Amino acid sequence: MSEALLILNGKKANRPEIRQAVNTLRDAEHQLEVRVTWEAGDIDRYIDEACGRNLERVVVGGGDGSVNEAANSILTREGEVPALAIMPLGTANDFATSCLIPPEPLESLRLALTGESRSIDAVQANEQFFLNVASAGFGAAVTANTPVALKNFLGGGAYTISGLIQALEFEPYPSRVRTPDWESSGQLLVGAACNGRTAGGGQPMAPRALLNDGLIDVLIINHFSAPDVPQVLQERNNPGEEGKFIRRFKVPWLEGESDHKIPVNLDGEPYAANRIRFSVKPSAIKVILSPDCPCIQ
Repeated sequence: MSEALLILNGKKANRPEIRQAVNTLRDAEHQLEVRVTWEAGDIDRYIDEACGRNLERVVVGGGDGSVNEAANSILTREGEVPALAIMPLGTANDFATSCLIPPEPLESLRLALTGESRSIDAVQANEQFFLNVASAGFGAAVTANTPVALKNFLGGGAYTISGLIQALEFEPYPSRVRTPDWESSGQLLVGAACNGRTAGGGQPMAPRALLNDGLIDVLIINHFSAPDVPQVLQERNNPGEEGKFIRRFKVPWLEGESDHKIPVNLDGEPYAANRIRFSVKPSAIKVILSPDCPCIQ
């Protein structure tokens, strides 16, 4: 039977269904040890323990931010590292949901311990990594400014409601974008560099993105005024067409630059910089995914 380390976000560790799931899998003779986070750096320390014991997999019980922290810890190490599995316990759980990882603790933990690991891409953003989506501009501001109480009460829908409120006063960012094939400048409202498909509680950023194609799916929405809304909605509903305000494309790398620091959200973790280079690291990490995961080619 499998041997693994379950790293639980300390804010979620007292849920009775999690304890029941752990006991059920232990009764099925899986060797599962539990570690609970208390302060910054705990996830990295526990993954260091897993590496030292040559464990084949670690399970992270938390939201997109916890998954991001674990992925960064694994991706910055050399030598043999464990595969990453997920027990979704966050508000949005965008990466897990897109990959059809079950939301129930027992089913997700069973998949984590018995599922097959798959090599997927990671994306590097300056010195950081992410597995799902990096959103810039308005999208990142929404995630950073949505109150925790509202997120807990409304779940993923909190981002939509908060976004509608904040959009009334949002100022676009003058920015420049460079890819292997072209350069352009504009007034950035939303930018997203996508390895996965959704962000912000299920918002479809890149519905056709694949986790192992060696490419970043990019979404750029430039600033628009109230009379432009019908055109923007038409472009949003026809993602295969190049629009006046919405642009979608695939690249192995992308550079974004602005005279002002642009807020960026890397899988739930806030970041800000004047210049960011996004580049794909093909097949950089092994992750336990659902056998029906639609994000694998």
